[in-house]
Amino acid sequence: MAKPFQIKPPPWMTAPATRAVMAAITSDGGEARFIGGCVRDLLLDIAVKDIDIATHEPPERVMELLAQAGIKAIPTGIEHGTVTAVVDDEHFEITTLRLDVETFGRRAEVAFTDDWMEDAARRDLTINALSLDPDGTVHDPFGGVEDLRAGRIRFVGRAETRITEDVLRLLRFFRFFAYHGKPPADAEALAAAAKLAHLLPSLSGERVWGELMRLLLAPDVAAAFRLMGDHGVLAHILPFDLDFRLLQALAEVEAGAAIAGAARDPLRRLAALARLDRRQAEALSQRLRLSRRQRMRLIDMATQRGEAAPDAGPKEAHRAIYRLGAALFTDLVFLDWAKDRADKSDTPLDSDYSTLLELAKVWPKPELPIKGEDALELGLVPGPPVGAALARVEAWWIDEDFVPDRAACLQRLAAAIKEGENGGEYSI
Repeated sequence: MAKPFQIKPPPWMTAPATRAVMAAITSDGGEARFIGGCVRDLLLDIAVKDIDIATHEPPERVMELLAQAGIKAIPTGIEHGTVTAVVDDEHFEITTLRLDVETFGRRAEVAFTDDWMEDAARRDLTINALSLDPDGTVHDPFGGVEDLRAGRIRFVGRAETRITEDVLRLLRFFRFFAYHGKPPADAEALAAAAKLAHLLPSLSGERVWGELMRLLLAPDVAAAFRLMGDHGVLAHILPFDLDFRLLQALAEVEAGAAIAGAARDPLRRLAALARLDRRQAEALSQRLRLSRRQRMRLIDMATQRGEAAPDAGPKEAHRAIYRLGAALFTDLVFLDWAKDRADKSDTPLDSDYSTLLELAKVWPKPELPIKGEDALELGLVPGPPVGAALARVEAWWIDEDFVPDRAACLQRLAAAIKEGENGGEYSI
């Protein structure tokens, strides 16, 4: 166990909302510390997003103490010791110290304790077992600070034991290594991951996707997934042909496409990594419990590649954006650009693909200036002839690069109706 040491409390620790919550929890003489990720990120000089607090006070007592201080308390997981305090728009997750009585692979039967070491011993990684007193004293029971400095990601205790307690920890190991680790990865952890990877299908799709999303956003994403593939992990969650080169190229393209304001996108990166057909995209969407919008987007990216020629002129690009929508067009441009870069490493990061991305960003998708009511007013009876006449005008309007206005489109509609009448296609 490393010796406790002092740091200067950062602003989020001394903010009025934080101080109010900590004061409420400790008002009856109890002890409370900041715990886990917020301590880790503070020591890594990463912006802290979520503030988690641990205390030996039972959850029902935490609720009482918060209420006495006029702080809203939500029993978000009270059976497992978790209460959420809300001050203005800020949320603080407060959990009673716990120890695992019995584990079941995805959940555990827990008992509350007042022993900080027992609580730390049940956590997954040494870098997540850190705690921090309100005065800035850092407690490091398993050498997590030194591991952070060395880029060493390792489990608390035996890796197999930690993973067996909750199989999701297997994926969490690779995620934390992807963000904070330095090669080589911990040999014991890798051996345990390879041995226990067959348990991954027992996890819910939501939990797997939650970890995959974070992994797919890692800076060196291809290296992270190669490591998982080399140790037999991916075969149990992504049993498809995988293209690490395309994933790497996409990450490079996203990083170099600043003019498009492109952020790293996990679903797009998944589409680059896994070579899917429609059936496979449907199956993977169902397994990961993707939303309907995510499912349709993954299917579109899997089935509509090759839509964005880098030398396409504005007219051709407008046509594609109109048909596909700007969001899907942008996805396909990135994927096609990445494929070019994967196939030809000299494909520049400021190529003609950048122009297409910029066009998708600034060109407002137009709306056909006429509607079915216009066809009815010109004498068509309701039914298929209306759609056929509008489709003729729309095809002409697209060929004219969306320039004709409403008056021109109405004139073209009248001509289309007359042509259809003469040809016996429409009923007037």
